[in-house]
Amino acid sequence: MTSIERAPFGRTGHESSRVIFGAAALSRVSQERADAVLPILLDHGINHLDTAAGYGDSELRLAPWLARHRSDFFLATKTGERTGDGARAGLERSLERLGVDHVDLIQLHNLVEEEEWATAHGPGGAVAGLAAARDQGLCRFIGVTGHGLRIAGMHLRSLERFDFDSVLLPYNHVLLREDAYRRDVGKLLDLCSERNVAVQTIKAVARRRWDAGFDGPRFSWYDPLPAGDALDRAVRHVLADDRLFLNTSSDLRLLEPILEAAAGARAAGPPSEAEMEADVAAHGMEALFDGGALERI
Repeated sequence: MTSIERAPFGRTGHESSRVIFGAAALSRVSQERADAVLPILLDHGINHLDTAAGYGDSELRLAPWLARHRSDFFLATKTGERTGDGARAGLERSLERLGVDHVDLIQLHNLVEEEEWATAHGPGGAVAGLAAARDQGLCRFIGVTGHGLRIAGMHLRSLERFDFDSVLLPYNHVLLREDAYRRDVGKLLDLCSERNVAVQTIKAVARRRWDAGFDGPRFSWYDPLPAGDALDRAVRHVLADDRLFLNTSSDLRLLEPILEAAAGARAAGPPSEAEMEADVAAHGMEALFDGGALERI
């Protein structure tokens, strides 16, 4: 089996697999189901886990893996708290749930709303609280994440205020059709390259929001592309930019198709614009966000 290529994760010194396991996929599964995922990750050379305090039971499901394989993974989690005390308490709770004494990366989760941003960056805010926790060895690096079309611009503002080690944002062909978002993403990628800040992407395989009348099972908040050629191209589209890391979907059924597409991405090469547009038409793909009514999840 071909292992997925690795690249420096910003200035952290870690060579991360360019596909990161999005452990939101473990939020509502049994421990038995979660345990079955670990061999799949190891077989493909995945060495980076991304979870969050808000991902249901995800941190708890990772704990048995980490008891046996902590040294095999770069471990990231997130906090939605905006005050320093809250962020510190949230980080300590995550450490307890994960069964570890530190995480490699703690991230401010979805920092996009103006009032929350001001609180997090202000005196006694989460940024200062997490910086203190880093100095005390509870985490090694600090990142910031977010959703929606405003987030690339907000990440640029965040990087003006604090030297974050990583950012995370939505990135796919349909979203990049939006001129303003594409411009902001371009500016963000340039700045991150200059500062050696790692860039993680989400929503690579999103098809659209769920139709209101859909009454089948939902394993992610959006309707993903099915396994097949269009999903392969969506993965290759992200990985064609060597600056980017791709976080896997919260739909666990798509884990192996995504990993297989990523393993063959370098040999297959990037998809063409015409191929991506054909997939949009064939699968009825739509942007998940619009900067307005659809901005919040």
